Amino acid sequence: MTVLESLTVPIVQAPMAGGVSTPALAAAVSEAGGLGFLAAGYLTVEALRDQIRAVRRLTGRPFGVNLFVPGDPAADQEALARYRDRLEAEAALYGAELGKAMADDDGWAGKLAVVREARVPVVSFTFGCPSPATIANLKRFVSTVVVTVTSAAEARLATEAGADVLCVQGFEAGGHRGTFTNTARIDDLGLLPLLRRVCAVTGLPLIAAGGLARGRDVAAVLVAGAAAAQLGTVFVACPESGANPLYKAALTNPVFPGTAVTRAFSGRAARGLVNRFVLDHSEGAPVAYPHVHHMTKALRAAAARAGDAEAMSLWAGQGHVFAREIPAGELTRALAADARSALVEALRRHPG
Repeated sequence: MTVLESLTVPIVQAPMAGGVSTPALAAAVSEAGGLGFLAAGYLTVEALRDQIRAVRRLTGRPFGVNLFVPGDPAADQEALARYRDRLEAEAALYGAELGKAMADDDGWAGKLAVVREARVPVVSFTFGCPSPATIANLKRFVSTVVVTVTSAAEARLATEAGADVLCVQGFEAGGHRGTFTNTARIDDLGLLPLLRRVCAVTGLPLIAAGGLARGRDVAAVLVAGAAAAQLGTVFVACPESGANPLYKAALTNPVFPGTAVTRAFSGRAARGLVNRFVLDHSEGAPVAYPHVHHMTKALRAAAARAGDAEAMSLWAGQGHVFAREIPAGELTRALAADARSALVEALRRHPG
């Protein structure tokens, strides 16, 4: 039995690194009957430990922690040098210095140790699949292991490695693509056809993610075979979210013409609002994560301090226009109620 079966509503709050996912946000969603998530990405090991403790002070319900699987540390140094030269004027504009383009494993071993010690109910992984030995060891301490997949091939690998649940991420999703490898090719398969392909190769429970914003979207993926729906962008606007107010306001600002997938901010494909930085630098950004992330981190922070959203990473899925400033618990309950209504309505229209 996975934790998904204990939920009273089939809603998962996506883990959003960089300060958006907070203990208050995760706890509010879990208290409403869904599954709230902390994002361990970019946190120190001690900060992650503190956030887990904070969630437990706020709720006794199950919650999850998401970890980044370390990737290939190699990168094209010449391409990184060219990109640094390109961004020097950008950094000077905000009075910032570009960071060192370096690789790291995001505290992988230490964070694994924390989630084991804390016996976190659900642990999920993005950017790859841990080894079968790592998953087997983790399952001695946690009840459910989730692996994010973006293709049927990745779903097979995660199933064989021992995952309990798969998070199926369609191309519509905001933030970083959860692909196992960081390559020049960007997969473009939408959520519904991806769900069909994954259902064909595994019998594991599935969490559907990608552009979902309303109860009808939740109903659609449940009918398509998912056990739950994962939403991120709509939770960014919640008061419990740690997102910068500029970021929250940008989600529904018509100044931004939509979303695009870019490597400009981090060196890894990610979907966000199209701002000046995306338009000016996507073409020159190398395939190099987390190298580019570290290079641009101070620049992005300086742009935020200057109140300029045009140089911030405004991660958002294709349903971003539906984001509203609603308390996370209220939003979770509304999504579930609207999904039930949509299912009933569909049966009423087609009773036979």
